[in-house]
Amino acid sequence: MSEMTRPTAAAPLPVRPPSGCPAGPPPHANLLDRGDPHTAFGALRATEPISKVSLADGSWAWLATRYADIRAILGDTRFSSDPTVPGYPLSGMTGGGNTDNRGFIRRDPPEHTRLRRMVTREFMVKRVEALRPRIQRLTDDLCDAMERTRERTDGPVDLVEALALPVPSLVISLLLGVPYDDHETFQRLTGTLLARAVPDAERAAARDELRDYLDRLVTAKEAAPGDDILGRLITEQQRTGEITHDDVTAFAALLLIAGHETTANMIGLSALTLMRDPEAADRLRRDPALIRGAVEELLRFHSIIRNGPRRAATADIEIDGHLIRAGEGVVVAVASANRDDRVFADADRFDPGRPNAQHHVAFGYGIHQCLGQALARVELQVVIGTLLRRFPAMRPAVPVEEIPFRTDMSIYGCHALPVTW
Repeated sequence: MSEMTRPTAAAPLPVRPPSGCPAGPPPHANLLDRGDPHTAFGALRATEPISKVSLADGSWAWLATRYADIRAILGDTRFSSDPTVPGYPLSGMTGGGNTDNRGFIRRDPPEHTRLRRMVTREFMVKRVEALRPRIQRLTDDLCDAMERTRERTDGPVDLVEALALPVPSLVISLLLGVPYDDHETFQRLTGTLLARAVPDAERAAARDELRDYLDRLVTAKEAAPGDDILGRLITEQQRTGEITHDDVTAFAALLLIAGHETTANMIGLSALTLMRDPEAADRLRRDPALIRGAVEELLRFHSIIRNGPRRAATADIEIDGHLIRAGEGVVVAVASANRDDRVFADADRFDPGRPNAQHHVAFGYGIHQCLGQALARVELQVVIGTLLRRFPAMRPAVPVEEIPFRTDMSIYGCHALPVTW
């Protein structure tokens, strides 16, 4: 990594250079594509907390790595989430220049506020807590199936395939009214959309296929709305003229992808972490009341969104004495914020009893904070508690270096996790 000096606030910086690179020192290359960027993030937090980083399309953006700066950026609505705003640091995940059906998370107030409010009640803590018994039953059924598979084959079980993917997929399919029989379709398409190295043409084809699938789904539900999130959006919002068919489709895409991909990967990583830390696992097994706090620590420790969120400055804004000009893009490294020793003592260590773990920004911060965080927490609490109780001898069936980690994806995790017990 090349060494850089921080530009002064008075230094003339171009808004968006045609070549993609600003005058002066070059951006750090490929930092956002590393499977384990924590060492590099740690060095930047110490010496260059707001720096330049190169992007896949040859352009550049500012990279924020300190907790305080990241909260300041995410909490300031002058940093836009709209990919159509000049300077927004695009990526394949954001769909490039495609602005159709971008969903409310890629909009700014007041439109973001209006659309988000339509589904906020669906993910309120009280409503999600009412789902806990159902999530527990689903988890128990899947664990029963794991035991049967182990008895029948006497071989390892892939925890990702058997549990980590099905739990959130079943839950979000239930909430949205999406047939679970279609889960392989949306998991395949989501995987393509979130892969870092997929050719643009393949990504575009997956995006079109997902849009067509959801378009057909919404059309069918318009004819017969069910007692689910999409059904309520259709009867309460679309039929009153508040939103359109395309808006409902955008809601479906956002909630479907966000509702299973992130939680599935957190389940796999959390299980692996506790299998490799038997002392922590035993502590949680003896006192299940500690599991809620341990989930917050796991969220902080892993921070599976490795290359964002992203923003574009709509005004000249000073962050910790550094000027970010209007029209410049910013990437906030939440994984780095959650390892900031200024906030979390000995931050590179997993500590299930950490007293301030809940202050993490794994779910973001500000008005765009993750809508489904209460649901993700309950799913993680249920699954981790169940695994600890039912499979106390569970361990990886292969050496850690043979586990296929998702270093090729925008959301970190395990492609597969063979386990035995």
